[in-house]
Amino acid sequence: MACWVAAAMHLLLLCNAAAAARAAVALFAAVDGTTPLPPRLSLAEAAAAGAGDYDDGTTGDKGSQAIVGSPIVAGAMNDRLRALTSSFAIAIGKKLDYCIKDTETEWNQAFDFSKDTTFLTNCMKETKGDLQQRICTAAEMRFYFDSLMGGDDTAETNYVKPNVNCNRSSWIDGCEPGWACSAGPDQKIDLQNSKDIPYRPLKCQSCCPGFFCPHGLTCMIPCPLGAYCPRSSLNTSTGICDPYSYQPPPGNPNHTCGAADIWADVVTADDIFCPAGFYCPSTIQKLPCSSGYYCRKGSTSQTRCYKKSSCPPNSATQDITIFGALLVVASCLVLLIIYNFSGQILTNREKRQAKSREAAARHARETAQARERWKSAKDVAKKAGVGLQSQLSRTFSRKKAGQAQPGPSRVGDAGGKKNNLTDMMRSIEDNPESDEGFNLEVGDKALKKPTGKQMHTRSQIFKYAYGQIEKEKAMQQENHNMTFSGVISMAKDHDVSTRPSIEIAFKDLTLTLKGSKKKLLRSVTGKLSPGKVAAVMGPSGAGKTTFLSAIAGKATGCGTSGLVLINGKIEPIRGYKKIIGFVPQDDIVHGNLTVEENLWFNARCRLSADMSKADKVLVVERVIESLGLQPVRDSLVGTVEQRGISGGQRKRVNVGLEMVMEPSVLILDEPTSGLDSASSLLLLRALRREALEGVNISMVVHQPSYTLYRMFDDLILLAKGGMTVYHGPVKKVEEYFTGLGIVVPERVNPPDYYIDILEGIVKPNLSPGVSVKDLPIRWMVHNGYDVPRDMLQSSSQSESTSRGSMDHASSHDDAAPSIVSVLWGNFKDILGQKKDEYDYNKTSEDLSKRKTPGILRQYRYFLGRCGKQRLRDARIQGVDYLILCLAGICLGTLAKVSDETFGALGYTYTVIAVSLLCKIGALRSFTLDKINYWRERASGMSSLAYFMSKDTIDHFNTIVKPIVYLSMFYFFNNPRSSIWENYIVLLALVYCVTGIGYTFAIFFQPGSAQLWSALLPVVLTLIATQQKDTILADLCYTKWALEAFVIANAQNYSGVWLITRCGSLVRSGYDIEHEALCIAVLIANGILFRCVAFFCMVTFQKN
Repeated sequence: MACWVAAAMHLLLLCNAAAAARAAVALFAAVDGTTPLPPRLSLAEAAAAGAGDYDDGTTGDKGSQAIVGSPIVAGAMNDRLRALTSSFAIAIGKKLDYCIKDTETEWNQAFDFSKDTTFLTNCMKETKGDLQQRICTAAEMRFYFDSLMGGDDTAETNYVKPNVNCNRSSWIDGCEPGWACSAGPDQKIDLQNSKDIPYRPLKCQSCCPGFFCPHGLTCMIPCPLGAYCPRSSLNTSTGICDPYSYQPPPGNPNHTCGAADIWADVVTADDIFCPAGFYCPSTIQKLPCSSGYYCRKGSTSQTRCYKKSSCPPNSATQDITIFGALLVVASCLVLLIIYNFSGQILTNREKRQAKSREAAARHARETAQARERWKSAKDVAKKAGVGLQSQLSRTFSRKKAGQAQPGPSRVGDAGGKKNNLTDMMRSIEDNPESDEGFNLEVGDKALKKPTGKQMHTRSQIFKYAYGQIEKEKAMQQENHNMTFSGVISMAKDHDVSTRPSIEIAFKDLTLTLKGSKKKLLRSVTGKLSPGKVAAVMGPSGAGKTTFLSAIAGKATGCGTSGLVLINGKIEPIRGYKKIIGFVPQDDIVHGNLTVEENLWFNARCRLSADMSKADKVLVVERVIESLGLQPVRDSLVGTVEQRGISGGQRKRVNVGLEMVMEPSVLILDEPTSGLDSASSLLLLRALRREALEGVNISMVVHQPSYTLYRMFDDLILLAKGGMTVYHGPVKKVEEYFTGLGIVVPERVNPPDYYIDILEGIVKPNLSPGVSVKDLPIRWMVHNGYDVPRDMLQSSSQSESTSRGSMDHASSHDDAAPSIVSVLWGNFKDILGQKKDEYDYNKTSEDLSKRKTPGILRQYRYFLGRCGKQRLRDARIQGVDYLILCLAGICLGTLAKVSDETFGALGYTYTVIAVSLLCKIGALRSFTLDKINYWRERASGMSSLAYFMSKDTIDHFNTIVKPIVYLSMFYFFNNPRSSIWENYIVLLALVYCVTGIGYTFAIFFQPGSAQLWSALLPVVLTLIATQQKDTILADLCYTKWALEAFVIANAQNYSGVWLITRCGSLVRSGYDIEHEALCIAVLIANGILFRCVAFFCMVTFQKN
């Protein structure tokens, strides 16, 4: 009996399983639409079909519930919902493309419930298989989101616009928040229909958990992932359905609280967002965050915290300030090392070079001493040989002719030896550097003269250079006791570099300001000859510097008349600027470079590119030796903040910068001012040596001593107004002025006496008919020059008519030019000066025939120099990094990331702070070296190489500064975007603002540049945030930087955050597709401002 009962029960179970399987297949086909079923077969009918297989009705209800709640049916329903979201994404994608990149992908991810379909199973059970008839179609979902984003009025009332189900004439229970209705079994619902809203008036009930039912719609919409949508309960004290914010309709006790009623941005309604400290794997499940994990708002899973970070249970964010603190300590250590050991690298390198140089100098001195000893021994041997020869001659002259032959044969042998010795001595005397004859070895190395091109190592180069210098010193020492023929022979043996000779002749040279028509020079005639040193003297305001500037072609803003001949030809002097050295009055030298580095850089950039490195080193060493800079060659020149060499040594370095390029014309503006007599004498001796090589030297001198005065070849004496009083040899100047009745008293320096006369301090007893004002005319008449008529008229006026002339001048005071005309004249002067400066510096025909290094090689030289300067200024860079660290800590701590705005506030402060600090740092790149650049550019160096080298070195800061800032800001602020995404935006921002800093540094004075750098980011940020969607805002780089930051962070908010993302971006006027565009605009701004800065650099110069 028991066996039969068991068999019957087993058969019954098999029947139930078969019926359930048939019903499930039918339901799956109905949901999926793959099997042709009756058109109105719904979930309820499929359940009824399953129930009909049972004889007992109760058993059939249980079977239908089992079918409806099966995972197969729930999975099928989930697939149908995914198809619904795809249709909705296609329908609304164009409207949301500003906040969602791939609408279909992101919406499918937001509504992908395949991991947990429990809420679908429960809802199907609760609605008895009527779920499909209650879910909103694509048209209803589109209608809801259009109403949600359509205007401010809907946001205030929290219900959608009137529709076919809910309007003024029809308002059923399903229209209330948290409730929904069914379309009934007789109406087929196409969830993918995006045009028509179906009519749903039947079986109204509360919304299922996991869904939300909007106020004004009678359908259900699944809550997105990251939401928590349980069924609410009535709070009797407040009358509100917790945890939501709606109330059930009054007067209807059967209307209970339903599920969620709205999915909007987190500011409008954050009821359905999974709270911070919890994570929601499904829309009906909320779990607390475990220890060691953190859960942000709207999380679907736990995120593991970093090791060593603090994450207690229910943590909303991970506390990673410990990493920030560690980075602060590490940064401080690095900055401390930089601050104390920044110059150690260069110092060690300089020490190695100094050792090599000292060894080479010692070797050269030993070689020179050995050569001197050899010469002394040769002289002794020569004298002994002559004595032996005379003694043998007297001895053999007394022998008879008939004696045997051995004696004479021995004499012949001795004579042969003597002749060989004599020939060897003569050979060595004629060519002491020859490899033949006596070969002296010092330190196991033969004294052979290598050529400069054979030098490769540093020690070989220094040995070659110092060997040549010691040889020149020995020849100069011997020159004191040499005859004229000896000097000629020494000149033949001495390797003197040949330089092109340039003679500058000028006739009636007159300079007049273009605007005010004031004459700076008047009818100056004469010439400057190669191989001579000319001194230009005169009282203050005589136009001495103007005269030399006119000779060098540097007189800007003036109209020039008269002739200037170069070697007898009318040629522009600027064509010879590569071989013209101009020493300015101010000591324009790089203070953060050593003496040798300053000279060596100028030599490499301005000497011929074909010259070997050894020969260039020789030139530099000669200049250092001749100017007496050997003791301070490895010392920094110094700046205002950092003490360096003395003022006199700095002046000599200023002159040496032009001497190392081996000029053919050397013009110096007051090189002896500020020097003592010994330093001035040393400088003049060095210039005299240059003149011996055919250099045309002219210089402005103030109050030279008599010794210096006698060292000049020519004297150019100018009177006030730029008129020549004397131009000729120094030896004849006293003779000329004596003829005019001007006799220099005893123990009075002649140039001082002449300048005092021209200044009006001393009134000499002149010859009858001669006055001080007539001295320029007397000189012109003395040389047969044409005297301008205006000078003759002014000279012919006598003292008796001086008062009349004064009255005449006063009568014209009323006709004086107006202020407007004066200002216009000054403005024209400035424009003319700028034009002349540009014409002088622009590329012109090179007449010097010297091929200097090209742009690429100069770029390499500039790059090396700029790198050394930055290493020595590493302390300043360290301070910049420290300030960036502090800014990152402060802003990261104070401006925490807000989920409502995706951290826009913190990023706004970041844009302002980084822009300000990086611009201030970029100002130093060009502000401090502006005068040095003007001098180097005027000498023919490449402006592009200079600019590109500065920018290349600054790329280090462009790369490092974002890392320094983010190392603090990111770990204290902890945004959702990755550190790499923030770094890319910050890198583009720093590149952009660095270009703007270049422009300010070049165009403005230092004070104005700093003010603009501080104000501009604040003003542009205000415009970008207040004047949205305007052309003015698009022109602000801060708008693009802030948009890139916000977009990078907003992309990491998905699921339940989609509406919040779209709402925030639309309010800010941002587009999620513009991330790459924002980076490109920032980089384009950086390139544009660099071009503007370069244009300003080559166009605008000092006044």
